[in-house]
Formats: sequence, C-alpha cells, structure tokens
Amino acid sequence: MLITTNVRWAANEARLYHYSFAKYDAEAATGISRSQLDAAADRLVRYFNNDEETIRILVQQDGRRVPLFNERETSHLTDVKNLFRTVFRVQEASLAFALVFVVAVFIWAAEAPLRVLARILLQASLLTLGLLAIFAALALVGFDELFLRFHLVAFTNDLWKLDPDTDHLIQMFPRDFWFDATMLMAGLTALEALLLASLSAICPGVRLRPRVGPLAAGQARA
Repeated sequence: MLITTNVRWAANEARLYHYSFAKYDAEAATGISRSQLDAAADRLVRYFNNDEETIRILVQQDGRRVPLFNERETSHLTDVKNLFRTVFRVQEASLAFALVFVVAVFIWAAEAPLRVLARILLQASLLTLGLLAIFAALALVGFDELFLRFHLVAFTNDLWKLDPDTDHLIQMFPRDFWFDATMLMAGLTALEALLLASLSAICPGVRLRPRVGPLAAGQARA
C-alpha cells in the first residue's frame, strides 16, 4: 500500500516532472521552451487520469506547430498509462483491504486487542524496511540492470527503447531522472514504514513476539 500510494503521488505530481526538466536541461535537449514543457507535464498528469486512449500535444518549434511526441512515444505512453492504472487499482484495493481488516477485526468484531494490530504493523514495517534496504543496495550497484528487468516485465513490447538523440520523451525524462525518482519512492516508503514502526513500538504491551504466559508455557511443555 505504501509503495503504490507513493507511485500514484509521483505519477500525479507535475512538480516532479518540472524537476527533471530543470535538473537535466530538457529545454536544451529537446529544443522546446521550458514553458511548453511545463504545460506538457500538466497534460501528461491529466492524461494518466482521464479516459483518452492516446495523447497528442502540439508545441511551437522552429516556427511551426509540431507534435511533441512521435507515434512510437505516443504508443509507449499508452502502455505507461495502462501500467499506472493497474498500480492505481492495486493501491485502492490494498487501502480498502487495510481499512476493512482493521474495522472488521479490531473495531467492529473486537476479536483482537489493538496492541495485536500494533504488533502486526511493527512486524510489517520492519519487513518493509528490510526489503527496501536490499532494493536500495541493488539499485546503487546495478540500477541499469534493474531498470532493464523492470521494462521487460512491465511491457510486452519494445516501444520503451527510445533514442535520446531524437525522441523527446527520453530527453524530458532521461535515465538519471528515473534513478532519482526510484530513490525518492524508496526513501518516502522507508520514512513512512519507519513512522508506522515507531508509532507501533510505543503502544503498551507490543512485542515482535507475543508474550507466553506461565499457563501457555506449561501447556507447550506438556
């Protein structure tokens, strides 16, 4: 839930797109003015959330109105939109499950005390932090390989193979931007997991393993 929520935020945060344009000088790389690139970022955010099958953005370049993206880039953006929609649905489903689980088991049915929920959150948060640490280490030493594997798994075609000399999409969002975005998502998720772990740990009676009382211990020995 944390990961998909952060991905959804990033996909809809135009300021993250603007960051890429500024840091990696997309204006020089594309030959398109920064104001037009910023407007295109806003259009991309709307596109990822509307019902349009394809996106068409026109920009002023060399005195002519031309498409910002060619046919290959436009087709790839359709694939990206479908991927984002899947992530959004997973985020909604995981959030709904978490809410239903808490309400049904710990509030409505009162089948378990809240300290059990706190212990579950603590365990899950620590697991998340451990997995993120492994992922961050792998990304730092082999991000290009992870990036390649992600595209091979996420897409059923090779439309994502773009030419940085001619294709505006990769000029606007180069490889280093995706490394930055990946580290940002991992960092946000780690901070959120750490916050949940801290809040869970201060709940009275919370331990990673439930305490075994004398009666239970005697039964176990028997």
